[in-house]
Amino acid sequence: MKRLGILCGLLVLSAGMIFAQDNTSSSSSTTSAQDARQNQRATDNAAATQDSNMAAQDKDDAKNANTKGGEDHDKVLARLDDSAKILNELLGAPDNGIPDDVYKNAKCVAVVPSMVKGGFVFGAEHGRGVATCRTADGWSAPAPFVITGGSWGAQIGAQAVDLVMLVMNDKGMQDLLSSKFKLGANGSVAAGPVGRDASASTDWKMKAEVLTYSRTRGLFAGLTLDGAVIKQDDDSTRGLFGQQIAFRQILMGKVPPPAGAETFLATVRRSKSEANAAAH
Repeated sequence: MKRLGILCGLLVLSAGMIFAQDNTSSSSSTTSAQDARQNQRATDNAAATQDSNMAAQDKDDAKNANTKGGEDHDKVLARLDDSAKILNELLGAPDNGIPDDVYKNAKCVAVVPSMVKGGFVFGAEHGRGVATCRTADGWSAPAPFVITGGSWGAQIGAQAVDLVMLVMNDKGMQDLLSSKFKLGANGSVAAGPVGRDASASTDWKMKAEVLTYSRTRGLFAGLTLDGAVIKQDDDSTRGLFGQQIAFRQILMGKVPPPAGAETFLATVRRSKSEANAAAH
């Protein structure tokens, strides 16, 4: 009987221990599940915050891009209007403007309003302009470009120059179409003949790939462009066309002229006599 009591006691003790272990295991499992849920919620919250931040950044980037694109668009339209005025004035000047014989033979026309040059001893040019070339269907859409570099002689101070460049032959045109054209290296560049004397000179017909004409406001006369580099203005191209288009594609007439280019192209199409009549 005594042994039976001891046996019963052991059974009760074992059952209690098993029950306690089950409770501990259950409690541990519950805690682990709670921890897992909390970790998952923290991960989800972090991911949601990151997504929200990325969305806000994307929105800001798009807003900034739209703002910059709008600014570039306005600037290049103003450049086109300024270029039209400068070209019209140089065509219409009776004694020192671009002669008809020269202008009607030009393959491409490039205009740079307010090109800056200056410095002490060494000069440095920098400007933004627009160019157009003759195609089978007329003049191409304007292609924005940047001109930089070059130097000339001893000088002091700075000034702004309105510059017109005429590309006179097929080689000069192909160099310009390359979208990175070094004046004086890829081809000869010279000051263009002016006024009524041009018809007596044949040098420009035989030699020059690029003829330059300038209207100077400031202390210096003359302009040397040897070593200056012309390349596509990417920001202004996107601002004008709404997307990036290759320089060659624009100048070969592969894209239609954008809105806002009408005045510039109408001026390019004018003859000297028409420009002279308009000036008066």
